Amino acid sequence: MNMLTDTKVAKALRVSQASADLDNLLIDVVDVSVPRPGPGQVLVEIVAAGVNPSDVKASLGHMPHAVWPRIPGRDFGGIVREGPKSMIGLEIWGGGGELGISQDGSHAKWMVLDQKAVREKPKNFTMEEAGSIGVPFITAYEGLREAGGVQPTDVVLVCGGNGKVGQAAIQLATMAGAKVFAVEYNDQPLLGHTNGPVEMLNSSCDDVAAIVREKTGGHGADIVFNTVGSPYFEIANKAMAKQARQIFISTFDRAVPFDIFNFFRGRHRYIGIDTLALSSVDGARIFDRLKPKFEEGLLKPFPINPATVYGLADAAKAYASVLRGTPDRVLLKP
Repeated sequence: MNMLTDTKVAKALRVSQASADLDNLLIDVVDVSVPRPGPGQVLVEIVAAGVNPSDVKASLGHMPHAVWPRIPGRDFGGIVREGPKSMIGLEIWGGGGELGISQDGSHAKWMVLDQKAVREKPKNFTMEEAGSIGVPFITAYEGLREAGGVQPTDVVLVCGGNGKVGQAAIQLATMAGAKVFAVEYNDQPLLGHTNGPVEMLNSSCDDVAAIVREKTGGHGADIVFNTVGSPYFEIANKAMAKQARQIFISTFDRAVPFDIFNFFRGRHRYIGIDTLALSSVDGARIFDRLKPKFEEGLLKPFPINPATVYGLADAAKAYASVLRGTPDRVLLKP
């Protein structure tokens, strides 16, 4: 991407090499020249930026296409400071797969963004809420869209329902009027907003597939949103109805036992979603669909816990907390 630089400097995170582990994250706080937008770009002052598992995994070297060195960060809430006159001063939100991976991202005071990705945040959002939405809701929306969309007659099973993508998927599925079940690996209450009842199941002691089938008259789940991958693969397969779709966004183990007979007899579909392939412009188009629902209150942002809002100086702590399973949305405020 073509961009000019100014002589002014500001703080940013920089990742220059893969970190060994979460206890030794190599994330530096550096002074960088403030970028200047080129043709078709704007300069954004970042107010709040979400920290996602992909940000942390990239710093650990698990994203082979990530460039080095770079400023990480995929999600943002910010203010346009340079660009077309009509855009200056806009309070915006967004997220993209190229940000923080193949080009400098949002974990900095300033970021250059494609003008086509500029979208005004919902008027009822704080900047912190705006910066928290990106990857979780983009992933949930795109997964359900690829699965054909959610209908009021559908049964939806969300594996990893208390994760941020799981919470977003539950909001979208209940908003559509579907019957929704959520699964976690232990006994815990359902977190997050819903638009209808959700039955929470504990995979450590519940026969998830049997319960889903019993509660649906033997039908099973039409859509399984498997946010975790291999740990829920067998459970999810057993719960799937005829012609059901299972969505994958992550996994622990790459190789899993696979029953081909049940797959083709069930006429099942497996759908892989990689939001790193969706640019900030793609994300903006998804936000166009979601924004009215957020402004109506049908969809709600993640609650912001001040204890998990960090400055750049505490970025390593913030990053590590994401993969260590904090239930809160983690934000950076440059």
